[in-house]
This record gives sequence, C-alpha cells and structure tokens, in this order.
Amino acid sequence: MKLATWNVNSLKVRLPHVLKWLEENPVDVLCLQELKTIDEKFPLADIQAAGYHVVFSGQKTYNGVAILSRHPITDVVKNNPLFPDDHQRIIAATTAGVRVVCVYIPNGQSLDSDKFTYKMQWLKALHDWLKDECATHPQLALMGDYNIAPEDRDVCDPAAWEGQTHVSEPERNAFRDLLALNMKDAFRMFEQPEKLYSWWDYRQMAFRRNMGLRIDHILLTQPLAERCVECVIDKVPRKWEQPSDHAPVVATLK
Repeated sequence: MKLATWNVNSLKVRLPHVLKWLEENPVDVLCLQELKTIDEKFPLADIQAAGYHVVFSGQKTYNGVAILSRHPITDVVKNNPLFPDDHQRIIAATTAGVRVVCVYIPNGQSLDSDKFTYKMQWLKALHDWLKDECATHPQLALMGDYNIAPEDRDVCDPAAWEGQTHVSEPERNAFRDLLALNMKDAFRMFEQPEKLYSWWDYRQMAFRRNMGLRIDHILLTQPLAERCVECVIDKVPRKWEQPSDHAPVVATLK
C-alpha cells in the first residue's frame, strides 16, 4: 500500500501534473493541499476517470484539501471539531482500513504576527483532536504540508532561517507533540541522503540550488509505522513546466 501527500499550489493549474503523476505512480492514497478552488469547480470527473474515489473541502483562492483513494472512502470529517475555522485545512476519512488525516497547517508568516498566534492555536487544537482520533483509529496517517521543518537537517541553511517561521522552537515543539501521540515521521524511519527537501521557493533559482525545506510530512501511528518499508520525496514533478513549489512525499506500507 502506498500513501502520498502533495501540496499542489492550485489544483486548477496543476491538474495535468496530478493526473500524469498518478498515471506514473499509481499510489493507493493521495492527499492534496492548497487546492485553491471551490467545491463546485473541483475536477471530480477527471479524478474519478483516473480510477480514484475522492473527498474534498475547497475554498476560493486559498487553502483547500482533498483525499484521493483507489478504495472506497467512509467516515468523512471536514475541519477540526475542536477548532471552529473558516479556512478549509483539514479533511479526514477512512479508506482500506486506514484513517487518513490530510492537513494544510497554517504558514504563520512571522513570529510576531497574529498569523503565528493562529498557527500555534491551530496546532494545539490539532494535537488535542488527534489524541482521540488515534485512540479510536489505531491505524492513522497524518499527511500534508505542515509548514514546519522539524530539525536543522531539514533546512538548507539553518543560520539564514533562524528567527523565521517554519523553524522556530514553538513550531518544532508542536511537531514533537504530534510525535508524542505514538507517531513516527515516516521519512526519518530510514537512512536518507543529506539535503533532501520537499519545498523550494520559486525565487532565486532555489530548486536548482537545492535551497529548500522539508516541510511536507507523513506521520504514522505505531501499527502503520511497523508496516512502513520506505518513504521518499519525489522531486521529479518539481522539474516539470509550471510546477508546484512542493514535491510529493510517498510512504510504502507492506
């Protein structure tokens, strides 16, 4: 079984990329973030024609999340019931015996901004909700764009990023709190080459220079972690014309 997550930074723009990638990488489950489209304009027919069931929660211009699966999808929950929010950043569902939670965690903008306060409150509420979700669903995967680089090795230039959002101690502590729910960072379960990232700015030739961050993650509860045999970042779509600034992350379960 293969689980994947990808911030596509506009599904309308990136739909051909998603369909091409799925054809070349027929994963069982794909979580998408930053759809940037309302539900009425979601490309349902195209996704179904590719062989996937899908649930989604969209929003004009910003945010938006979706879960695609080759298997039937049940028990759908949109947003965090503990955190009333107009932003469409969470969708959860059960498929093939796995509880999949797709998240687009807020960016935070800067440490002294209201948006950072919102991010930290959002993360606390996510943790509190997931505590019960993990108890109810022992096989749970938390996948998405976390907008957090957990360690300095997940940052191209830690000194340059010091004092900025994505790398601050409060954010990293929140990430560790999620791990404390008996979850594993699938990517770090395996020996990985150095300087592997999942996001690169569009500016300053960041991708060519590999000036990136690893901020897209797949966290697995212990029963799923025990089944995980590989986790990789697929940089290929980042090389395509007019790409998303993120690359897919894929975990393989036996």
